[in-house]
Amino acid sequence: MNILILGSGGREHALAWACLQNPKCDRLVVAPGNGGIAQIADCAALDPEDAGEVVDFAAEEAIDFVIIGPEGPLAAGVADALRAAGILCFGPSQAAAELEASKAFTKEICDAAGAPTAAYARFTEAEPARAYIRQQGAPIVVKADGLAAGKGVIVAMSEAEALAAVDDMFAGSFGGAGAEVVIEAFLEGEEASFFVLCDGETVLPIGTAQDHKRAFDGDQGPNTGGMGAYSPAPVMTDAIILKTMDEIIRPTMAEMARRGTPFSGVLFAGLMIKHGAPRLIEYNVRFGDPECQCLMLRLGGQALDLMLACAEGRLGDMAVNWAEDHAMCVVMAAQGYPGSYEKGSVIRGLEEMPETSHEMCFHAGTTRRDGQYLANGGRVLGLTARGENLRAARDRAYALVDRVDWPEGVCRSDIGWRALEG
Repeated sequence: MNILILGSGGREHALAWACLQNPKCDRLVVAPGNGGIAQIADCAALDPEDAGEVVDFAAEEAIDFVIIGPEGPLAAGVADALRAAGILCFGPSQAAAELEASKAFTKEICDAAGAPTAAYARFTEAEPARAYIRQQGAPIVVKADGLAAGKGVIVAMSEAEALAAVDDMFAGSFGGAGAEVVIEAFLEGEEASFFVLCDGETVLPIGTAQDHKRAFDGDQGPNTGGMGAYSPAPVMTDAIILKTMDEIIRPTMAEMARRGTPFSGVLFAGLMIKHGAPRLIEYNVRFGDPECQCLMLRLGGQALDLMLACAEGRLGDMAVNWAEDHAMCVVMAAQGYPGSYEKGSVIRGLEEMPETSHEMCFHAGTTRRDGQYLANGGRVLGLTARGENLRAARDRAYALVDRVDWPEGVCRSDIGWRALEG
């Protein structure tokens, strides 16, 4: 079959790699793709958030299946347009994508479904928000309501930091995403990422992971889109997975269906676990990045079968076949990320990278010019490896990091530290 993947990051490189492991994949196109993706698939220069352009391209190129990687096209209704045109698509409708596009909407759903989450308040003006922070004190969490590329969340450890975050958001630092602000109670515990597929009725767990959001070692520094991840997450025991499904995921999916907006696609629940009890931090309606790199390396070609079954409404017939292994992804980013950073620096050593089912260098922000790879984003590479245990996966992933010749690149040296020290 002919497959189109929308997106240009490390998540999309991992999805593309997994699809190519499956014999069902005849032709693979990624739009717009990046320098690394172009080495394994055709890249098309189209805007993934332009529904008309995507539908026309899919029709002209005889695309059988479209996989939507990032949240932008989902929030823009691209999945709806594809389905209206009779093109099979993996990704939720625009209405269902509100679970990520609006944090206030997610809170409403949690309230209606009885799903445990942090206490919150929502604001459309700065002064009431500032008064609420002074009343509640710190630590406290300030979130831009809309999509902010993973950066619209400030975990403020002081009242002054929280007040500054409110001022920044209402001043437009996150664009339209900050026109409304959600302020939440600070949750303590251990974070984990939980991924399920849902075809509108059946819900199928497909993996756990743990992300590292802070920029620097020891979970210090500003929040980022993710500096590394590992899978599975030890904190997500069978008992906690069952509790999460029963108390959070299934009630949410039932509430979405009750509202006439059934969810079809991958649902990524960010959880906080304390004393064996999971609470929802937030939902995303697409694979996480860099969690996806770990999951795809572990799932391999069956990932395509699972996504197809989800899109075709037959998840009830599917099971996930996990190897007893672990995976880790270490992100290399441009110096200065998540703040300002330079583009265009040369990255050497990538041509000699191993490309196996145990070791992959997934490209997130690269371009190819004059025979060289150039950095073209904040998060640039995801060095990903599998092993029989987490330590083995870690050693392999960091061995890949050591092969990259990129003086302008930085990475955390402690991905997986909680699990390895525990």
